[in-house]
Amino acid sequence: MIRIVTGARIARLERDARVARAYARQTSGAADEAFGRHLLELYAAVDRAERAEATATEVGVLLARAVEELSAAQQELLLKDIEIRRLRAELEGESLEGRSLTVLLHYGEPHTIYASREDAYADTATHGVDPGAVWVPAGERPAAESEWRCAAFIYDAACNGFRRAWMPAGKPVGEVA
Repeated sequence: MIRIVTGARIARLERDARVARAYARQTSGAADEAFGRHLLELYAAVDRAERAEATATEVGVLLARAVEELSAAQQELLLKDIEIRRLRAELEGESLEGRSLTVLLHYGEPHTIYASREDAYADTATHGVDPGAVWVPAGERPAAESEWRCAAFIYDAACNGFRRAWMPAGKPVGEVA
């Protein structure tokens, strides 16, 4: 089939083609703008996700550290609870009669109370006393003259309390010191 095309028809087709190209350019530009906006939104979302992931990692590390500290504290608390129960059972199980305590004195002032003299000697090493130091009886010397001194006390049921294991020699009333 042969078709005869007139000049007016060709002009109309060219005009329709120009309109179609203009519409295609406009649509392509709108699509490019939309694509650019979507890319910006995507980059922003990725950035937020990366920051959230980093924050989650930091929080995870902090939480893990807190759980470790909590576990250690619970373990320590359990050990202290066991020790307290043991000490209570020990106290309830035996009479205090004849038991002794040692008071560590620093220049005559009470510093710490210990269950044994050996514990007191060992603790003075933490206060700068040579662990191998020889301890000698203080005798009648005033307690304030000694940097460190141990005083033993024995439980006396008659007075419902502790008394000194060593009492200084009594002086007659009226004697001048």
